Amino acid sequence: MANLTVTVPEQILKRARIRALEQGTSVNAVVGQYLERYAGQGPTADALTEFLEIATRVDASSGPNGRSWTREDIYDRPVFRTPR
Repeated sequence: MANLTVTVPEQILKRARIRALEQGTSVNAVVGQYLERYAGQGPTADALTEFLEIATRVDASSGPNGRSWTREDIYDRPVFRTPR
């Protein structure tokens, strides 16, 4: 793990410390999480990468003749019909 020195205005750091305390974390942890997202790392980026890998392996389509339903077909169900 590397150390990083960041210069920020004192008032911003004070408000950040208060907010971090309110959220049960630290400014260091918040900055670390931000840098993970910025660098494209972390659980969200990992989940997205895994999803995209799975999506490329799926052999699903709407068939050789295209889809066999229309938007109107989807909404033509009793739950969506208005009483007459």
